[in-house]
Amino acid sequence: MPGSGTGTGEAAELRAALLRMRRASGLPVAFGGLLPDPRELRISELSGTATASLQGLAVTLGNGLGGKTIALGRPLAVTDYGASRVISHEYDAAVAAEGLRSVLAVPVVVRRRVRGVLYGALRHPTALGDRPVSAAVEAARELEHRLVVRDEADRLLSTCRQPTAGDPAAWEEVREAHGELRALAHRVADPLLRQELLAACGRLAAASFASAAPPDPGARPAPLSVREIDVLACVAGGATNAAAADRLGLRSETVKSYLRSAMRKLGAHSRLEAVVAARRAGLLP
Repeated sequence: MPGSGTGTGEAAELRAALLRMRRASGLPVAFGGLLPDPRELRISELSGTATASLQGLAVTLGNGLGGKTIALGRPLAVTDYGASRVISHEYDAAVAAEGLRSVLAVPVVVRRRVRGVLYGALRHPTALGDRPVSAAVEAARELEHRLVVRDEADRLLSTCRQPTAGDPAAWEEVREAHGELRALAHRVADPLLRQELLAACGRLAAASFASAAPPDPGARPAPLSVREIDVLACVAGGATNAAAADRLGLRSETVKSYLRSAMRKLGAHSRLEAVVAARRAGLLP
């Protein structure tokens, strides 16, 4: 269950990271959480645990293994948690109730700030080797990347929520964000977030369409593919074929092919005509 300060999407990303870490490391127990504020971690996700003793535990900066990991911003491990002399022992009761002895903690660092901690553990005291440490670090790095993508998606969505119909400068900003959103959507692993981003793109195009001059009643929307609209969104922002290819993760020749196909469907003879036609059809803002 997501804890305080952890959004539903972030909780799902954290849960997936813990499962990846368990599979790759061979550690039977994994748990972790994100930071509602810079000085406190709340453990919100458990994987492989036998009790709920760790659920919701608030770990403060500098305290215990996790708190020390947050303070130092680097992975730490103890061979026997309860007997360790290198950490403080505010959380011994919760750790002992789960029967954990050897524990590893890895920080999740996003833009130089610790956003969470992933823990892996054994129920017997033993020094952890390279395999579990490397697997935990890799899981943390992947989670960091996914949180960066989510942060960027949130930023773009907030830019797009309140366009000013009568302000051309505001609409240009919205159009730029629209192109970035479409490109970002294809980098998002979470299908629900990807669907939300594409739905937001559709709302932007619909809002622009509604604020424009009344459409030609005889005009029929061209049935463009998702990728054709992606390419046109990049072109509308002034991107070259090479820049569009880089943004969308495609080859330049593939971008040219999508652009030619879109122009043909729209009855356009140039890139600019294709963008104008797509806007008139309500496909772009």
